[in-house]
Amino acid sequence: MALRIGQMVKMGLPEVLDRHIPCHWQQRGLSWGWTATIWLAYILTEGDHRKVSGETSITGMPHTLSQLSAQVIAPLDFSDDRLSHLLTHLSKPTYGPKIERDLHARSIEVYALPQEVIRCDATTVSGEHAVTEGGLLQCGQSKDDPTRPQSKVMMGSWAPVGMPLATDVVSGERADDGLDIPLIERMRSGVNKTGLRFVGDCKMSALDTRAYLVRHQDWYWSPLPLPGATAEALEAWMAEGVRQGEAGELARLWRTNDRGQEVVAAEGSEFERTCCAPDGKEEWRERVVVVRSPVPTARQAAG
Repeated sequence: MALRIGQMVKMGLPEVLDRHIPCHWQQRGLSWGWTATIWLAYILTEGDHRKVSGETSITGMPHTLSQLSAQVIAPLDFSDDRLSHLLTHLSKPTYGPKIERDLHARSIEVYALPQEVIRCDATTVSGEHAVTEGGLLQCGQSKDDPTRPQSKVMMGSWAPVGMPLATDVVSGERADDGLDIPLIERMRSGVNKTGLRFVGDCKMSALDTRAYLVRHQDWYWSPLPLPGATAEALEAWMAEGVRQGEAGELARLWRTNDRGQEVVAAEGSEFERTCCAPDGKEEWRERVVVVRSPVPTARQAAG
């Protein structure tokens, strides 16, 4: 727990939170920034995010926490009511982007993190909850159990370090389409640099999203969805790939297997095509890579 608190202090988390979360003029006790820092360190250490356990957990270590934080620590600083009040502040959308932006600036300045590749992806978190109208937990498309209500988390992070840059939590019935652009826009404003490469799944291949990235002089890399125009063109692409394979024209990617042998991991080719934004205002050239992986191909043939 001490190590985690020290890391968050290096990041400037208490100061950033105190700068943006309002404090009542008659408020006493620990500041919101230090309250969130110590509570987050406890959650990560103990794996317990229940508010009811906050006050009990602090009772046994107020002296240690006071030495770590140089603050006067009292168990009532982590009461159920006070932590609920803190979460109410953190849940407001007006504070989140400002806090993210300040943390990005401090982290980039300290660690000089690379800014070339940003990965975007969404996941769902389901559980046994009651569904309420307009609530965060809703039933929607799920890979687990579609009968259980869920929330959806959309995150953008730097590769390869995996540092989160922006996170959106939305209700579980929302589709992934439409979540990329708001998240990308926030990350772009925080990083304040063009020429970034955004990597995502097939939902990022939506024409609106690709046009948005081109418009802001960024790059993208994502698989094309199989339905629609891609499905119509895929047969011709595969036929061309077979022809190039027979002629020995495919580019090959090699890897070393567990026996120390050099084997083909994939082979394929690429071509360029012209894309047009839905509003017709922009055109750009796009590279399409058609790849065949021998291992799943052999597995499908054997099946």
